[in-house]
Amino acid sequence: MKNAVILVIDDDPKIRNLLRRCFEVECRKVREAHDNKTVLAALAAGPVDLVTLDLNLGTDDGLDVAKTIRKTSTVPIIMVTAKDDVIDRVVGLEIGADDYITKPFHLREVLARVKSVLRRSPGIVLPPKVAAATVCWKFDGMRVIPDEMKLLDRDGEWVDVTSDEFKLLIAFLMRPKRVLSREQLMDLTKGSSYAPMDRTIDNQIARLRKKVERNPASPRLITTIRGMGYSFTCDVTPCADPVRSNSASANSD
Repeated sequence: MKNAVILVIDDDPKIRNLLRRCFEVECRKVREAHDNKTVLAALAAGPVDLVTLDLNLGTDDGLDVAKTIRKTSTVPIIMVTAKDDVIDRVVGLEIGADDYITKPFHLREVLARVKSVLRRSPGIVLPPKVAAATVCWKFDGMRVIPDEMKLLDRDGEWVDVTSDEFKLLIAFLMRPKRVLSREQLMDLTKGSSYAPMDRTIDNQIARLRKKVERNPASPRLITTIRGMGYSFTCDVTPCADPVRSNSASANSD
């Protein structure tokens, strides 16, 4: 993808310079950051299409930085780090990382993974004023409060969802209109703790459809892409007050 903007986050200037030169050769624009403060400044400078993030940023924790990014952005994140512990990998994917590369790495591998992620989805950074007020997401008349793990239906009532169903829903909401394979969804919701032929994702999607679709027998939000996986086809937008906003919608019907 030509002219994509990539944000490289690493506390090592040599690594930042290496990745910057690698990406710029491919006609991509690069911004750099080394801690939470410079990350916020880089995001405020304009839209970003992809982030590479080191988990060890000296005084800052890369996972905390990822959480900060996810409060305001659905931009794809590739974690490039020396931390290869399974726990770190799983937590990173649960937070919303799209891929995970361990150091030392080969530049061709990093570039190939970046190209793959950029082909699947361009990053979307929400306007700062909207992001600052966002405490929930809304889609098709429903609302999700991530920090409280709550889902509100179209009448403003709480929907009973399991933690696995909520993780699955969040995985879709953070990647709207992208095709996600079963393997990707398993990585995003369960990390590496699953068998290759595990079909629990299909069962969870069937249950989730019953809770978010207007007609579960003919799903329009979570669609099956034959031979590829699933896609959340609805627009996802931020909102500031999930209860009040939903009540207002219900009263206006």
